[in-house]
Amino acid sequence: MTPREKWVAFVTILLREVRRFLRIWPQTLLPPAITITLYFLIFGALIGPRIGPMAGVSYIEFVAPGLIMMSIITNTYGNVVSSFYGAKFGRSVEELLVSPVPNWIILTGFVAGGVARGLAVGAIATVLSLFFARLSLSHAGIVLAMVLLTAVLFSLAGFINAVFARSFDDISIIPTFVLTPLTYLGGVFYSVELLPDFWRTLSHLNPILYMINTFRYGVLGVSDVPVGVAFALVGVFVVALYAYSLYLLRTSKGLRS
Repeated sequence: MTPREKWVAFVTILLREVRRFLRIWPQTLLPPAITITLYFLIFGALIGPRIGPMAGVSYIEFVAPGLIMMSIITNTYGNVVSSFYGAKFGRSVEELLVSPVPNWIILTGFVAGGVARGLAVGAIATVLSLFFARLSLSHAGIVLAMVLLTAVLFSLAGFINAVFARSFDDISIIPTFVLTPLTYLGGVFYSVELLPDFWRTLSHLNPILYMINTFRYGVLGVSDVPVGVAFALVGVFVVALYAYSLYLLRTSKGLRS
């Protein structure tokens, strides 16, 4: 394929993914908006004043970056896992695999679709957070870089989940029993510095902790983890999952009847 044909193939997959989640916006964009509003009302307006400052800022300001990142994580993952499994279930993915479109174009197209939904939900969450908290932007470059890396990482994770899923129930197992616990234990609602030594050390094994804290550092200038370590860790995960996803496409494991 020529470079122009590859670009057309990528844009076609991306636009299909974007149109898909925009067409069903009451299921893809509205629920996250309602959920994060409830979080801000409960933890910000009701519980926050009783807790007081955390890490040198008000509690509502502390949890706001974590809630935004949590929305991005769950929606990028959910978009790719549901979309690619739907394509696999409907056998349309087989047409992509036998086409001359390179595997990396197919993968990048689906990942870009997940990133687009994550950015859309993140923008909605950010706008809503401004009604409850005063958020500055201490390091815009760090914010943008970590958001993109996190969205790519969980889009790839959703893709891998979709490849191995054998039923629609399988695409909800990882979000329910792995992703949600790791997110809630990733420092969204508290600083890990408040934990006893054992639990603080254990928390540092959670990769989501690094993503949320780096994003919080970009917004508020405070973090429980070294920012450089966080970027290195997320970068390694992105490269590893991208390579593994390409391997799964190349071998067509579980994708062809």
